[in-house]
Amino acid sequence: MKPSRYPEQILLLPYIGKWTLLAGLIAVLSGTASAFFLFALEFATTWRETHPWIIWLLPLAGFAVGWIYLKVGSSVEAGNNLLIDEIHDPQKVVPLRMAPLVLIGTVVSHLFGASVGREGTAVQMGGTLADQLTPIFRLRHSDRRILLMAGISAGFASVFGTPLAGAIFGLEVLAIGRLRYDAIFPCMVAAIAADQVGMAWGVHHTHYAMNAMVPVTCLSVAAVLVAGIVFGLAGMAFAKSTHAASGFMKRHIAYAPLRPLIGGAVVALAVWWLGTRYIGLGIPVIVEAFQQPVAPWDFIGKFVFTVGSLGSGFKGGEVTPLFYIGATLGNALAPLLHLPFALLAGLGFVAVFAGAANTPLASTIMAIELFGPQIGPFAALACVVAYLFSGHCGIYRSQRVGLLKYRLPPAASDRKPPVS
Repeated sequence: MKPSRYPEQILLLPYIGKWTLLAGLIAVLSGTASAFFLFALEFATTWRETHPWIIWLLPLAGFAVGWIYLKVGSSVEAGNNLLIDEIHDPQKVVPLRMAPLVLIGTVVSHLFGASVGREGTAVQMGGTLADQLTPIFRLRHSDRRILLMAGISAGFASVFGTPLAGAIFGLEVLAIGRLRYDAIFPCMVAAIAADQVGMAWGVHHTHYAMNAMVPVTCLSVAAVLVAGIVFGLAGMAFAKSTHAASGFMKRHIAYAPLRPLIGGAVVALAVWWLGTRYIGLGIPVIVEAFQQPVAPWDFIGKFVFTVGSLGSGFKGGEVTPLFYIGATLGNALAPLLHLPFALLAGLGFVAVFAGAANTPLASTIMAIELFGPQIGPFAALACVVAYLFSGHCGIYRSQRVGLLKYRLPPAASDRKPPVS
């Protein structure tokens, strides 16, 4: 590399200008798309709750979405995994059709009563819209990787109202044990600006009241460590169960639209039997878990409904259901570990996600953004322990292993942890 007669800081200015412009454009596109998506989701949820009979049409809705993806969406069906693959090995610009297809598919899933989330949709829209800038600005592969990461960060930040967690998520989700610091500035700018764009459109995010805290003592740390182990095992079980359900459906039902039709019929019958507590996003139940004891089996109900919905092919995300599972699991553990309901609900909220997505840093920062800085030490411990105990699998199949999560002692060197 040739030495320059200009200071490094002067040469940095064009880089800052370039990525401020690109990240700003990504923020406008992603923040606007997320705002429209959240408004559509709110309408769909309200309509479903006032017309509960619509759950019986869930099988037909699943068949319709499956048929549309079969005909025009096969190239984008991989969703988040396609974006991660393109960052690792850039091939071609993500087709623009991914954004409207996943938007429509997710809103339909929620309207008719599937148990899915929303992060996958926002991330896919953010990444897809960001990638459309690649040919416009004639970006190289190295810049395109950063562009996609900024789009992921912007989508995550704008849908949850957590700009710092969104920025770190875009850096952390690609590979276990490694962060991409070359993209830290674009991801930060895109995430922070996208969150502001969403709020400018009138988006309001759910407030979770963290009204109970305990001092950091040996007993409280030990209790949080035990909870982190349970949260990590729950995250691992969710990831493996979702992959297993999807694989089972693909092996035994060759015609793709039939998978959500059958899955939708099972979910509809389960709702008729158990009620509507475990469908949709489940935000009211999450809020309830911060305020009072909930049924100790609530996390199991949401777990099964979500695995059935995603495994059979309904579109959406995994993260909000993971928040539900974590918050209600934490609520159930609170009396056993002698900690406040709100504290353990908040820790479960982020730690199960940390274990399932292998993103302990983003999850810790999310806890601080959502619940306040006082939860920071406990959240960090719970998220890191959950990350370790969830193994080397996760909800994103394309996520690679940059570094193993831990080093085994020499005596166990022949029994390396499985990598998937």
